[in-house]
Amino acid sequence: MEIKIIKTKEFKEKPQDESKLGFGKVFSDHMFIIEYDEGTGWRDARIQPVENLSLHPASSVFHYGQEIFEGAKAYRRQDGEIQVFRLMDNCKRLVNSAVRSSMPELDPEFQYEAILQLINLDRDWVPQSEGTSLYLRPTMISSTPALGAHSAHNFIYYVLCSPSGSYYPNGMQPVRIRIEAFYARSVKGGMGRAKAGGNYAASFKATKEAHDAGFDQVLWLDGVHKKYVQEVGAMNIMFVIDGVIVTPDLGDTILPGITRDSVLQLAADFGYKIEERPISVDEIFEAHSSGRLSESFGTGTAAVISPVGEFSYRDETIILNNNKIGPVAQRFYDLLTGIQLGTAEDKFGWTKLVPRS
Repeated sequence: MEIKIIKTKEFKEKPQDESKLGFGKVFSDHMFIIEYDEGTGWRDARIQPVENLSLHPASSVFHYGQEIFEGAKAYRRQDGEIQVFRLMDNCKRLVNSAVRSSMPELDPEFQYEAILQLINLDRDWVPQSEGTSLYLRPTMISSTPALGAHSAHNFIYYVLCSPSGSYYPNGMQPVRIRIEAFYARSVKGGMGRAKAGGNYAASFKATKEAHDAGFDQVLWLDGVHKKYVQEVGAMNIMFVIDGVIVTPDLGDTILPGITRDSVLQLAADFGYKIEERPISVDEIFEAHSSGRLSESFGTGTAAVISPVGEFSYRDETIILNNNKIGPVAQRFYDLLTGIQLGTAEDKFGWTKLVPRS
């Protein structure tokens, strides 16, 4: 399918101070968009100036939340070239989310090429300071203007680019985690494995309560037994117990994180023993009390690696590694960010240069 390119006639001013970029607040000049109709399929693929979408108030996305999205990054290398990290995996995961959400599939190869063309057109928006990136947000929404509670017949897929600042402007620091004892992020048979907006909306109340209590993130437990660890905030979670890297098995309640998979592949290459299995809160606290739990860290696109310094559950609190960054978390962070920036060997073939047109 041909992609039409409509260049903007009014270029926006680019941020001069990259230390003040923040996350998801600034957007580049162009966006990619394509529309779907049940009768004709995907059509009218184009890269155009960023503009507001025109949607009827009855559009089903507003009423039933039929929406999915992805999050990826493009990085500026030291030689000035731009590269993406495992972008094809994001495109494939969006298709999996679409299938679970009764939304149309969009060929991952087509998504991939469209996003590369978009990045190339807006390559001057990719920041160059340490820790910065061009955040990519592919999104699919239902747009049928009807109030019936059923899958829509019309959809819009679009991609925004947002130059974003460092997740750790003051350096990587361990975070305080509250283990959520009441609310659940997902349940067996639900939407947990899909990257759907509703999963995040369901987490906001507990996250706000945790923030108000002085914590940085929430660690979710399973929705049935309320004892088995799931995810932390918008990240997957890992523990180092007796030198073994332990992480919850995915099942259908946990998002299959791309950074998670990258860490597990690196861990195997390093020679670590890995266990993907259920892990309970009781096991975490027992492993800590017996001195076997040395580290824990989250893995995700935004932070890459987020070391945990404290877990709090009900009226119990444990401090990990004297609230300092552990050597395992630091090792993964250094290598992953090195691969993403092109300063470390990419032996897995995870990165790709954005071709110049």
